[in-house]
Amino acid sequence: MSMLADMDIFLFKQGRHYRLHEKLGAHTYTGGGVRGTYFAVWAPNAIDVSVIGDFNFWDETRNPMYAREDGSGIWETYIPGLEPGALYKYSIKPRYGDRRLQKTDPFALRTEEPPKTGSVVWDLDYEWTDQEWMENRAEASSHESPISIYEMHLGSWMRDPKDPARLLSYRELAQRLPFYLKENGFTHVEFMPVCEHPFYGSWGYQCVSYFAPSSRYGTPQDLMHLINTLHKYGIGVIMDWVPSHFPTDEHSLGLFDGTHLFEHMDMRKGFHPDWHSYIFNYGRYEVQAFLISNALFWLDKYHVDGLRVDAVASMLYLNFSRNDGEWLPNEHGGNENLEAISFLKKFNETVYQEFPGVQTFAEESTSWPMVSRPTYVGGLGFGYKWNMGWMNDTLSYFQNDPVYRKFHHNQLTFSIWYAFNENFVLPLSHDEVVHGKSSLLQKMPGDEWRKFANLRLLFGYMFAHPGKKLMFMGSELGQEAEWDHDRGLDWHLLQKEPNRCLNKWIADLNRLYVNEPSLYQLDFSPQGFAWINSQDADNSVILFMRYSRDNKSLLAAFNFTPVPRYDYQISVPASGTWEEILNSDSKIYGGSNQGNMGELKTKPSGDKNNLFLTLPPLGAIFLRLVTQNGQ
Repeated sequence: MSMLADMDIFLFKQGRHYRLHEKLGAHTYTGGGVRGTYFAVWAPNAIDVSVIGDFNFWDETRNPMYAREDGSGIWETYIPGLEPGALYKYSIKPRYGDRRLQKTDPFALRTEEPPKTGSVVWDLDYEWTDQEWMENRAEASSHESPISIYEMHLGSWMRDPKDPARLLSYRELAQRLPFYLKENGFTHVEFMPVCEHPFYGSWGYQCVSYFAPSSRYGTPQDLMHLINTLHKYGIGVIMDWVPSHFPTDEHSLGLFDGTHLFEHMDMRKGFHPDWHSYIFNYGRYEVQAFLISNALFWLDKYHVDGLRVDAVASMLYLNFSRNDGEWLPNEHGGNENLEAISFLKKFNETVYQEFPGVQTFAEESTSWPMVSRPTYVGGLGFGYKWNMGWMNDTLSYFQNDPVYRKFHHNQLTFSIWYAFNENFVLPLSHDEVVHGKSSLLQKMPGDEWRKFANLRLLFGYMFAHPGKKLMFMGSELGQEAEWDHDRGLDWHLLQKEPNRCLNKWIADLNRLYVNEPSLYQLDFSPQGFAWINSQDADNSVILFMRYSRDNKSLLAAFNFTPVPRYDYQISVPASGTWEEILNSDSKIYGGSNQGNMGELKTKPSGDKNNLFLTLPPLGAIFLRLVTQNGQ
């Protein structure tokens, strides 16, 4: 009894079978009137394979597998009467050596809860009720839509108040998270990797079971329920996906059949010196099929709306984190990983062909060209790219005492020179608040009042700047401590007025952002942006316009010092009445309540339309033209 047809084998060998999860692994079904479970595993260099589990006392002699005669390297068997919930592994005798290997199923749909490592026979039946979202989700993540992403780690967002050591389940998160995101105005949530990982402290970036969500938080259906609920609240779901490496744990993919099956044999190409993990062999067709099948699996079976690909730079460069002599050049003598480049292009082409309503995001930290451009013009094909340059320059600037900021003014203005070269997301992610880097609040200079004012200013500048938005959980609370994956966020901080006011500022920024097309519609076009003043380094002030497709405009002004600027003269594109619609220095946000008292009228001077602004201390203000003269 086999689920594999000749065409499946052909496509698998060609690296073009993108539904492998429907053929390999463990699948329960009724055949010949007998219900049981079919197993199939790729282990071409094994000389004997069997299924072991709690149903046969982990005895490798009870349920042998049989190698197909088509040269595919796939072993298969059928065990009648075996139902979902059974624990299992593959017992593999390598061609060389006497020791049998016990491996988890690369296509397992569920696993035991770590530190246990068994796979679990399971099905993915679930009654989805998010049809309306799925039919319209393409618009929610388009380049002309507002995208404000809340990045989070499931295990440390919130803990059980009665038992802080206990992780909330997917279903418990479904009772809290969607409402919280909606209340704070976020359009999307990004989960740090949810696939099963043995070491909790890896945050999911050391994945061993690529098709199984972590059982720490519940069953696959529990995760589906969480995503279904988020969709019903109008929240898109992005998932971190990690094809850049995998851990060396004995029970996982490494040396799977006694040989380097999924990884390169030469450790100059197959081992990450930074993460002490294996690197996938992107040039092997079967590995390409495995990884792309996995990407499509999450989009299909779990209704995920986007994939953020981790550590793309480590995939693109053969000499990533390697010294001379520790890496192998490509066939042309260069440091580009041609196999990984080809794989990423194939991945993006396939995702957008199969699921045109989703998006892919690249965490790519170098100046590699055209990351978010289509493959047919020479790009990598991603929908979006994280703007790491903006993040580094901006945080570096903000950590300066305001008295010195005038010497670093270019760190604010430089990003516009390249802002439209890619489809950028502006990330203030988890990487910025761990490993001794301190929280965003603690990066800000000055006393408590100035720290919060600076943080409000940072977020105001971020939301005005071209590009989609991403912030890590806790930033909206004014988290004082660094992120710690072993504890929940400090929710008690919302009892303090400065933190509560910051939280309101984030919610109101998100609402302004979502309701003002000028802040998102032309994010990736120079027609959506114009400087009003980029040169006032002495006062550490910048002002610019944002435009919508129908030429509606918004003026954003920023004072990066604690010295208020009164009667600050600027020329604006249109004469009339301008309304101050948001001010980070407002009392309701914890500020000193300085601003423009609602409305300002332009004063003509020759052919210019002048405004005389009050720029509050460490303040961000947004103004909208409400009445244009002559109309």
